[in-house]
Amino acid sequence: MTRILVTGKNGQVGHELQRALAPLGELIALDREGMDLAKASAIPGLLDELRPDIIVNPAAYTAVDKAESEPKLAHAINAVAPGILARWAERHGALLAHYSTDYVFNGSGTTPWSEDDAADPQSVYGLSKWQGEQAIREATARHLILRTSWVFGAHGANFLKTMLRLAAERQELNVVADQIGAPTSAALIADTTTLLIRRYLADSERSPFGTYHLAAAGETSWHGYAQYLIGQAGKLGFPLALTADAVHGIPTEAYPLPAKRPANSRLDCGKLQRDFGITLPVWQQGVDIVLAALWQQQQTA
Repeated sequence: MTRILVTGKNGQVGHELQRALAPLGELIALDREGMDLAKASAIPGLLDELRPDIIVNPAAYTAVDKAESEPKLAHAINAVAPGILARWAERHGALLAHYSTDYVFNGSGTTPWSEDDAADPQSVYGLSKWQGEQAIREATARHLILRTSWVFGAHGANFLKTMLRLAAERQELNVVADQIGAPTSAALIADTTTLLIRRYLADSERSPFGTYHLAAAGETSWHGYAQYLIGQAGKLGFPLALTADAVHGIPTEAYPLPAKRPANSRLDCGKLQRDFGITLPVWQQGVDIVLAALWQQQQTA
């Protein structure tokens, strides 16, 4: 039976991967206590014990602003550890599936980024993720690097859940309106990953490898995202103190943060469609599904 190792099992994507990948083989899902990617020296020995055929690595240092003051830790988890995983995978003929981010680009312009566009990260977090990508590419050809953006889900902390909480407490909200991207659900990321791995298991020699963009279709701003989700939440019956028209758009400069955010987080996912025949749904669909799940949780709590 195929042995699949999933790191970061308590994260948004790790949580969904356990559901999606379970039918494909023997699943080994580890949290930070089980595999701490900050402790490089311990990783190879643990992999030797587990002997996975496939490694799926959603674990990452994702505290974008905190990374500016913890560059060594971000580098250890996001850059060094993926290289270690990749070198082990190469030695043992395993597949490594790894997740990266739109933060590897500089966020300029309005054209969706393609996989071949030059990286130019503007933050410690973005640089660490780019270095992790490079370490994987240098170590093994048998990899899938999946760049995504604006991840959310019913599990874990994210923008959608923060907006719901604030909308229940405040009568007005200000949200950045000049950063553009596509909210992408953790479930969509996990389900798409599973499709790619199914393809690999069916024909490991002919299945495509490399870097792919994986983000929901369409685009919006954080402001547009907040307005949409609050409007939909109101229709479902969430107890809100405001309506969507009380969410006001503001420029990035009005909400300064330690790490620079990309103004353009659009990702061109055409390569994924061409190589795997996968057409990704619009971002609103994922938001609707997560809101329905959260509403159901409230009703049964």
